Amino acid sequence: MDNNIKTWLFDIVSSINEIESYFIESPKMFENYQNDLKTKRAVERNIEIIGEAMSRILKENSEIEISNSRKIVDVRNRIIHGYDSVSDDIVWGIVIKNLPVLLKEVQILLDN
Repeated sequence: MDNNIKTWLFDIVSSINEIESYFIESPKMFENYQNDLKTKRAVERNIEIIGEAMSRILKENSEIEISNSRKIVDVRNRIIHGYDSVSDDIVWGIVIKNLPVLLKEVQILLDN
């Protein structure tokens, strides 16, 4: 695997781990997330990083096997360009449902 792609995959893992670290001392509950502006912005920023890394990976190798890779880039674009219409519900759904799957897939790619 190309070193650039490995670097971007590591960036994805790092951003997911950072998001998870925000919930170590408080329960991982939507209400806590929704009422903490700093955490919301930090999560959004890490999702931007994940989306940018994914965009770079797809430009380098469009055949890479990552579920919803195009949607990940689309979410990044939405947060950056449509920041005023970002839904807490959507971002929280990504944190709870999509990031664990993405983490597993990226770790498999890095292990190969």
